[in-house]
Parts: sequence; structure tokens; C-alpha cells
Amino acid sequence: MPTLPAYERDPFATSLETRILRVGEETGRPFAILEDTVFYPEGGGQPCDLGTLNGAAVVDVQKRDGEIRHYLDSVQEAGPASLRLDWTRRFDHMQQHTGQHLLTAVAQDQFKWETTAFHLGASVCDIELDAPSVSPAEMARLEEAVAAEIRARREVTARWVSAEAYGREAVRSRGLPEGHSGDIRLVQIAGVDLNTCGGTHLRHTGEIEVLKLLGTESIRGGTRLFYVAGRRARLRLGAHEQRNAGLRALLGAPDEELVAALQIKLDQLLALERRSRKLEEDLAEYQAAALAAQPGVFAEVHVEGRDMAFLQKLARGILAIDPAKAVFVTADLGGQGIFLLSAGEGSALDVPAAGKAVAAILGAKGGGSGKSFQGKASTLAAREQAVALLREMGQ
Repeated sequence: MPTLPAYERDPFATSLETRILRVGEETGRPFAILEDTVFYPEGGGQPCDLGTLNGAAVVDVQKRDGEIRHYLDSVQEAGPASLRLDWTRRFDHMQQHTGQHLLTAVAQDQFKWETTAFHLGASVCDIELDAPSVSPAEMARLEEAVAAEIRARREVTARWVSAEAYGREAVRSRGLPEGHSGDIRLVQIAGVDLNTCGGTHLRHTGEIEVLKLLGTESIRGGTRLFYVAGRRARLRLGAHEQRNAGLRALLGAPDEELVAALQIKLDQLLALERRSRKLEEDLAEYQAAALAAQPGVFAEVHVEGRDMAFLQKLARGILAIDPAKAVFVTADLGGQGIFLLSAGEGSALDVPAAGKAVAAILGAKGGGSGKSFQGKASTLAAREQAVALLREMGQ
């Protein structure tokens, strides 16, 4: 059996006094090699532990060439090392990972669904099953079966076996890592599962607390099943309750009627948006007719709170009535000025040249070609100067 690091000897240890044997740097990141460690290095689908080493933040832990490198936010020297583990993160990982072992075992034993991959995410975990689909009813049955094993408080233990003994064990495994040699670590949930794994785990299934299945998605001919366990599930429920309280206050409806109440509000909003678009079109048409009727070959107007789409509608309307005109329209939108310069087929205005001149006056950025030029400016304070220039160029 290999010499075990502290994180494996006692997964519940949160601190350790040890020594830094060697320090180094990898791609600009300082790291330390320790005599012993409570920090689990990333592997087997489980993220690494974090914490501090002599007060310096441990920002990553990886296995490199048979050694465990602790990447730090500051350079350390060889000598005594005081380690402090981020226990909240570690225990969360143990809840999610032990929950995955249990979920995988129950899915295979009771539904014949084999797990082909596992991902322990920052907020949600998932396993990939070789099932083409999982129905809501099947998901409910699976969750109930897992809950029963959590209540049973089944003991979780780890042990090492030789390659020869491994061949005699009834192990549920997706296979050993490529190039593995020597003894093999097995994690057992009494009466439920025996699996190869190098991760940190709980003492019994009761410490999982709860495992909630969240949903599924199809992937590579199989099904990805999302879940959360333990404290994550409680925090997620708390967030949902807080969100629902806000929705209840906004919509004036109890939880069971929130979706229907929100749908009514969305339908009303959609109807208002349609009405608003129609009124905007009518307004653009009315203003276009008024501006097109003005004498001369140049028309200009400033409107408040309108977007570029409205300016374009307005310009098109004017030029459709009087193609001999050039049009300069501006608007203030969200604290920023926007402008559009357009000319009809009968206008002699050199729009690209005039547009660049206007942009320079306004300190704006813009562009265009042919008969249209548009842009944005932090302010339209020099608008009158731009209008005067355009009148002069359009003569």
C-alpha cells in the first residue's frame, strides 16, 4: 500500500503542521512541495481543495510527475508549513462526490443505467447515463430510491488492494487511469457499491443529507442527469424561497399560481409592445409628412428617447415623400447622442463626406456609404454647428 497523505488518512482533518520540502515556479505561478498535505489535488472529477499555507492562499493543487504541487499567491521558502483547509469547500465536495457514487450505484442496480461520466461543478453536478432518455416518473423513482439509501446511513469506507486482489473484487468501475500500475484504491458504500476512486468521501450516506435531481438533457446518445446534494440543496432551496417571496410580492399571487400570474403579465406586456410599435410607426409617419412638406432641400429634427430604428423609419418616410431632400435626425438615448444623415435619390448632397464632417464636429464615431451615414456621440452639444454645416453643404 502506498504512503497515504493526510487528506486520505483523515478526510475530516482541517489543518496540518508539516514542512515545505521544495519550492518552484510553473508558468509564472509559485508552488510548494510538502512533506505531507491535507489538500486534495484535482482528479477523478473532483476539484482540488483550497485554503492557506503559512497564510498564503493555496489557489490550485495538482499532481505533477508523481508529486503534489501546491500553487500559491505568493512565494514561500523551504521550512515549516502550517496548512489550513477551506473546510466548507472540502465538505461540499465530499457531499457531492459521495452522492455521485450512491446515485450511480442506484441508477445501475435499479434501472440498468450505467454512468459514463461525472462532473462536479461549482453550483450543479451531473452524471452521464447510457440511457437514451429518463422520464420525469423515472427520475422521481430514482430520487426516492437514493433518499432511502441516505436514510439508511450506510457506512462509507476506503481501502487499497493489490492488482491481483482487484481482479477478484466485484468492482463497479469505468476503468483505471491510463498507465496505472501498483495498488488500487476502492471506495465502498456498505451493501450498495464498490468503486475505484481516489477522492475524499463522507463517513456514511447520512452525511449526504439530501440529494435532489434537477433535470436532464440529451448528450451523445445518452442522458445527462443534473443534481445537487447536501448543503448545496439547502442553499438552493433557500434561494428559491427568497426568489418566490419576491415574485409573490410583485405578482400578488401564491406560489402555486406564480407561473399563471406571470404569463398574464407577459401577455399584457406583449400587447402593450405591439400597441407601442404601432403608435411609434404612426408618429414616424406623421412627423415624416410634416417635415417633407417643409420648403427647401434639407430637413432636420431632434427627438428625445428614440432609438436608431425610429430615426431610420423617420428618414425613410421623409425621403419617400420628397426624394430631393437630405435629412439629418438626432436623438438622446440612454445618456448618449445618436444621429442619422440620409439623402434621397434626387439630393446632390455628398453624404459620406458630409457624414464625416458632422462626426468630426460632434466628436462622434460613425460610418456609412452611399446615401446614409449614422453614428454615436457622447454629447450633441455641437448639433447646431453640424446643422449649419449641412445647410451650407446642401445648397
